Amino acid sequence: MKIAKIETFFVSRFLVVRITTEDGIQGIGESCYWAYPKAAQETINGFSDALIGMDSRNIEHIWSFLWRFNSSFRGNSIGGAISAIDMALWDIKGKRLNAPVWDLIGGKVRNKVRAIALGVSGDTPDECAEGAKKVIDQGFSALKFTPMPNNWAELTYSRMITLALEMVSAVRETVGWDFDIGIEIHRNMQPHEAIAFCKEVAYLKPYFIEDPIVPDSVESMANVSSKIDLPLAVGERNIGVWEFREYAHMVKPAFFKPDIAVAGGITGVKKIATIAESNHIKISPHNFQGPIATAACIAVGTSSISWDVQESIDEEIPPRRDMTDEIIELKDGWYYPSDKPGLGLKFNEDSPAKHPFDPANYPPPIKDDGSVGLK
Repeated sequence: MKIAKIETFFVSRFLVVRITTEDGIQGIGESCYWAYPKAAQETINGFSDALIGMDSRNIEHIWSFLWRFNSSFRGNSIGGAISAIDMALWDIKGKRLNAPVWDLIGGKVRNKVRAIALGVSGDTPDECAEGAKKVIDQGFSALKFTPMPNNWAELTYSRMITLALEMVSAVRETVGWDFDIGIEIHRNMQPHEAIAFCKEVAYLKPYFIEDPIVPDSVESMANVSSKIDLPLAVGERNIGVWEFREYAHMVKPAFFKPDIAVAGGITGVKKIATIAESNHIKISPHNFQGPIATAACIAVGTSSISWDVQESIDEEIPPRRDMTDEIIELKDGWYYPSDKPGLGLKFNEDSPAKHPFDPANYPPPIKDDGSVGLK
C-alpha cells in the first residue's frame, strides 16, 4: 500500500502525475496551474521524497500533511501539486477496492451531472449568436461565455458596456428563455463597471455573473456583491477550504467555482462542496482542463448535494483526447459517471511525445496609453 514512485508528464501544458504503490497499483491525477505548470511540477518533485513510503490509503492525512509541509506556504503551484497528488491517491484507492471514486466519497446523490458548454466566443453579437446555435444543436441546456471582444481594453467605457449587452442579448435571442446563460467577465472590469453592467444586463436573466473583477481582494468582491442583484460566481483562482470559507461569509455568492486541479483535488473540493451546501451556495466548478480533471469533477459532483452545472470543454479533440484511453461520457448536455474502478481512465503513455510541452504565453491587454488593461 505504500507509495513507491511518483512521476510527472506534460501533455502540451496539461500536467499529469502518476503514483505507483509498492504492490503495483497506479493512480493518475492532473494539475491545473496551467499558466505556470512547471512550477507545479517542481512542487510535486519537492513533495516526492516525503511521500515515498507513506501509506497511500491515508489520503486525508497526506492532504493535510502537504498543505502544512515546509512551514505552510501558500500559492497555486502548491495547490496544483496537492490537487494532482490527491486525485491519483483516490484513483489508487478505487482500483484497490474495485469501486468508482464517487462510491467511496458518499455514493450517488444524482445519476447524471448537467453540463454548461464553453467555447462560445466572438468579437460581434452575430459571432456569439452563431456559437450559441451550435451549443443548442449539441443538446446543451446551458452555456457560459464572455461578452467582450478581444480588444475590450481599447474600448471606451460606454462602448464596452453597450457591446457586452448587445452580445448577451444576441445569445438570449438565439437560445430562447428555456436555457441558462452564464456570463464570464474574466476579471476584465473594474468594480464600478461591473456594477453598472450587472444592472443593465439583469433583464436578460443571466444564470450567474462570474469573476467580474480581479479576485485580488475578498473585500472588493464583497463590495461588488452587495451592489448587484444577480447571482455571483467566484473562486476559480482560489485554493483550499479556507479561502472559500471567507468567500461564503463575506462575499455571499450564489456559486462557487473551485478548480479541482488547483483548489485541493477531490478531498479539497468535496470539503468546499460541503461549505457551499451549508451556506446554500451552488457548485459550478471551473474546468478548462483535461479528461482526468473532468473525471474527478464528475466523481465529486455525483456525490455532492451542492453540485449544479459542470463546465464542459470539447474533449474529443487533441491534445485532450490523446491523454487517456477514454473520457467521461457526455450525451445531450449531461455527464454520466463511470462505474469503473477509481477515476475510470488510463493514462496514454505516448501522449507526451505526441504533444510536447507548450508553455502559456498570454500577456495582459495593453490600453492606448501603454498601461496594463487589467487593474
